[in-house]
Amino acid sequence: MATDKRVFTLRLKEENFEKIRVIAERNKRSIAMQIEYLIEQHIEEYEKDKGTISLDK
Repeated sequence: MATDKRVFTLRLKEENFEKIRVIAERNKRSIAMQIEYLIEQHIEEYEKDKGTISLDK
């Protein structure tokens, strides 16, 4: 299955990883999808507060 998602390594404290795993299970998501969801939520909150982030290349 092809994807347009970038792959990278993320190091987490064991306790944070386990808590995210529990949250992901409760939300019926994979750990990766839960982390992506949390990042998207944070970006949305940040942009509401500070304005849209421009990605001019």
